[in-house]
Amino acid sequence: MAEKPVIVLVRPQLGENIGKAARAMLNFGLVEMRLVAPRDGWPNPSAGPAAAGANVVLERASVFETTAEAVADCAHVYATTVRKRGVTKPVVTPEEAAREMAGAAGRSAILFGPERSGLETEDVALARAILTVPINPDFGSLNLAQAVILCAYEWSKHEGLVQPTQEDLLPPAPQEELDGLISHLETMLEPRGYFLPESRTEATRRTLRGVLTKPGWNHLEVRTLRGVLSSLQRGPKPDLKP
Repeated sequence: MAEKPVIVLVRPQLGENIGKAARAMLNFGLVEMRLVAPRDGWPNPSAGPAAAGANVVLERASVFETTAEAVADCAHVYATTVRKRGVTKPVVTPEEAAREMAGAAGRSAILFGPERSGLETEDVALARAILTVPINPDFGSLNLAQAVILCAYEWSKHEGLVQPTQEDLLPPAPQEELDGLISHLETMLEPRGYFLPESRTEATRRTLRGVLTKPGWNHLEVRTLRGVLSSLQRGPKPDLKP
């Protein structure tokens, strides 16, 4: 397994955005953040609340004076920008970059520029490739956390993260309980002529069974439906007004 990429925020301006970026990182298993000359210094009291619990990322964040120092130990550096800014380099998507990083030896880093202006040409010059996404040419502005989460998500596909599941998901009800539900409903439908004409009775019963079998209801759901049918059988209470 390749080393996890480093997220490098170059001259970030707002503590809230640093916190939101940390939250986006931890969502997808990234924990190493490096800050280059943050405008308001570090630590920043506004970052913690915005991180919404991703404190481990903020606590481990390291600060550098220059971008070159921040990526000095990284063999593969990607610069996120919507423009090449006069530098001729390969252009890759987050998906392509994640695939390259997952198969590469050595550390990788992804550079994100200041919120207002993005990376400078000198920053982009340090990268081996430009990382960008197809975006609306009339509105190509992503906030910092959005940009980070796009890249972190693509990396997570190579990380083997497990998609969350519902722990309380119950198995389908036993066939006996489902048969009871079907029989209950058929008993209610027969006096109302639902299965007529007789030539179509068996086909109608099979279709009804297929409809009721398909959802895979659990035993609680079957019990609820049986309760609904029983309530309908009893009819309205005498004291209920129409």
